[in-house]
Amino acid sequence: MQKIALIVAGGTGSRMNSTIPKQFLLLKGIPILMHTLKQFSHFDKIVLVLPKSQFNYWGELISKYGFNINHNLVAGGKTRFHSVKNGLAKIEKFNTVIAIHDGVRPLISTTLINNLVAETKTGMGVIPIIPVKNSIRKIERGNSVHIDRSNLYKVQTPQSYLSADIKNAYTQEFSELFTDDASVFEANGGKIKTILGDEKNLKITTQEDIKFAEVLI
Repeated sequence: MQKIALIVAGGTGSRMNSTIPKQFLLLKGIPILMHTLKQFSHFDKIVLVLPKSQFNYWGELISKYGFNINHNLVAGGKTRFHSVKNGLAKIEKFNTVIAIHDGVRPLISTTLINNLVAETKTGMGVIPIIPVKNSIRKIERGNSVHIDRSNLYKVQTPQSYLSADIKNAYTQEFSELFTDDASVFEANGGKIKTILGDEKNLKITTQEDIKFAEVLI
């Protein structure tokens, strides 16, 4: 069965206090997004979703850094949901596994990617999760309440689905309740299987994250 990576990178530099979108900031001398795409170079196809306004800049970076991993470029939408939907529309094959991944998670391991793909089957999406280690409190109407963390987990990407299933899920109307692909999939009747993720598979959103990733890489 073929494997297709759908990489979504629609970020800006707001949390970084940077005019350069975070996916293009350098990690060990190479744009973050290039590190991410390299981790899926063993897939049959890579679809990269970027804001249309960033196409030219991405092309300049490809030339500057001699980046030669083949990928198809697709224009994003106004939300992540719409960006994923646009990417899925460019994937015509139905007998394939699609791994949907955040462009700013460059330290994803090949082992975790392959484990997710191996567990994917009809009607079942597979996502990586890691246990919440910090104490959690919920503040509501001015009251602070302790939350039991023993059954709480943080969700990572990639999230893996059979193409027919996830394409069908994204025919739904957008909802503010859709926080990731798993929530879209479940709302359409799909089931989610979880496997243990990787603490190193961090999502880079701040300058501190970049420094930490440089140590891990």
